[in-house]
Order: sequence, then structure tokens, then C-alpha cells
Amino acid sequence: MRALPVGDDALLVEVASGEQAQVLHAELVRRREQGRITVREIVPAARTVLLDGLADPGRLAAELTEGALPPPAPPPHGTVEIPVRYDGPDLAEVAAHWGVADADVPRIHAAAEFRVAFCGFAPGFGYLTGLPAGCAVPRRATPRTAVPPGSVALAGSYTGVYPRSSPGGWQLIGTTDTVLWDPARVPAALLSPGTRVRFVRVRTGAAT
Repeated sequence: MRALPVGDDALLVEVASGEQAQVLHAELVRRREQGRITVREIVPAARTVLLDGLADPGRLAAELTEGALPPPAPPPHGTVEIPVRYDGPDLAEVAAHWGVADADVPRIHAAAEFRVAFCGFAPGFGYLTGLPAGCAVPRRATPRTAVPPGSVALAGSYTGVYPRSSPGGWQLIGTTDTVLWDPARVPAALLSPGTRVRFVRVRTGAAT
């Protein structure tokens, strides 16, 4: 673990894996809730956690680099189910990367149980781990200028759902009507780090 200063009151903590980043994020949130650290924001990423607005970043950096991470916490109860129509324009390309028939992509994807590793890119966008081994796919060589909201997409070993229209280079395999970000909802984001997610296949008139 390495803690790097960012400005006068922030730290960027680097760890060795996505799982360690999730564990560190959960531990820092717990410390904030217990009043053991004063921090404005705690932002997890793939293998880092950013702490912004620290009262004493030097002291916390020493504590983190000298201590050991706690064991992973058990996953939260309950699973968010997201209905999805596997009608994405890149489904055939994903099938080719996986070496399977087009019709196998929905079956493989819907059979997996995902977990939100971290959030970012856009409000409500979660980076979900859980794809089977060997199912990572590259980003598109040419990103789209506008990806429709509700697009279920793959990039690398992650699955994500676009909460709003935006440019993007992920492989689109389906669509959902589930609202990922709603400012009128509490909390506004449907997904948060640690949330378990399962995609439920919705069959349309033409079997997909």
C-alpha cells in the first residue's frame, strides 16, 4: 500500500488489486462513520482510493502504510436485479471475442453474479466485476459519439450500464429501462460500491 499526497489536504492511496481497493474503501467509510477520520470525500477506483478534505493527511498516510488491511467484509444482503434486453449492436462482436454463438452471450452474461467495484465516469455509473474468466473484451477501436441511456456494455473485465446519453467506447450488448441515477430518489444512485447485481434477461418477440 502506498499513500501519495495530493495538494494540501488529500491522499491517493494505491493498493495491489481491485479487491483490496474495495476493502480499503469499506474500512475508510467505517472509520469516518465512527468519527476516527475527518474527510470530505472518499472516492474508490480500480486500484486506488482518493481521500479529499482530510484534516491531517500525514497522520492518516502513516497509519495506512504501517497497518494491515482488515479481511473483506461479507457482501451486503440483497441483490439489485436489472432487467435487460440483449439487443445491443455489439453482441455479435462480443460473441466472436468469446468464441461462442451470438445466442450464448445473453445466457453467459445473465448467469453471472456481479458486484460494483467502484463508481465513476458519470453519476450512477458502476464498474461491475463478475464476468467469467476469459470473457474480457477490448473497447471499441472507434468510440461512439453518443451511447443511448440504459445501454448495457462491456469493456475489459467490467460490465456497466450507461445512466445517460454520452460518448463511449464500450461494447454494447443490451438495453434496460432501469433508472440508474434519479436525483429525486434517496439515494440518487441505484448502485454503490459493494452492491451485488444480477442481470435478468427479458425476452422480446424476436428471441435474443
